Amino acid sequence: MNLDFSNPAVVGVVCAIALVIVLAVVWVVTRQHNRRRTEELRARFGSEYDLALREYGSRSKAEAALMERVNRVNRMTIQPLTEPERERFLAEWEVIQARFVDHPRGAVTEADELINTILKARGYEGGPFDRRIADLSVNHARLVEPCRRANSLTVRAGKNEATTEELRSAMILYRALAEELLQTEAPVTHREAA
Repeated sequence: MNLDFSNPAVVGVVCAIALVIVLAVVWVVTRQHNRRRTEELRARFGSEYDLALREYGSRSKAEAALMERVNRVNRMTIQPLTEPERERFLAEWEVIQARFVDHPRGAVTEADELINTILKARGYEGGPFDRRIADLSVNHARLVEPCRRANSLTVRAGKNEATTEELRSAMILYRALAEELLQTEAPVTHREAA
């Protein structure tokens, strides 16, 4: 087949075919990139990804919000604790945990405050609970749900609406959070909260 490139119709058809091929390649590459980004965000955020999907109503909006979280946390200086900081927080945790026996509501509130102090010491900025939890989700996605449950119980305790068993559950959740945030290889003392 001999194409006459001096004929404008032939040139137009060839250009149209080339354009369709380029658009198809761009579409495939973009789709692969989006699929890879979705997989990475799902792996990084876990159930928080699904929550964002429900909250924002579309994959693109949810992923944009999650990427904004990543960018926000990347602007922070997140760091491990120094050994003296870690030891001090472990000692504070021991005191709070021991206080649970006589003052469960107060101990739960103190545990919540200690977690927030640890987060600030690690470099997280703090702020309202929703922002703190969003920031935490970037590097500690598996801690988000326990943190939400513990905070909910702490709020109930502040209103004197939580049972002793719920307060015990909150302390167990806070203990898990402390273990992770204090980077302990061995669990923080596992005395039963009375």
